Amino acid sequence: MTNVSKDQVFEQVKDALVELFELDAADIVPEAQLYTDLDLDSIDAVDLVVHLQNVTGKKIKPAEFSAVRSVDDVVNAVAELLKED
Repeated sequence: MTNVSKDQVFEQVKDALVELFELDAADIVPEAQLYTDLDLDSIDAVDLVVHLQNVTGKKIKPAEFSAVRSVDDVVNAVAELLKED
């Protein structure tokens, strides 16, 4: 999964949110807040990180995800990871 666009990362994140938490795909927009708009909690966030690690094959450091609040934050964090070798 190298050389992916942010749109592709967004689709992966959206798919993960729908699959893992049975969210409505229409609710998953870049500005949606994970904890308030999508009703996720810290355990859900960990599940999301684990899922994204499996999808990307990259290790995600908890510190990199501690500041994540919106869907767009997740997309940006994953996109940054994918740039690294």
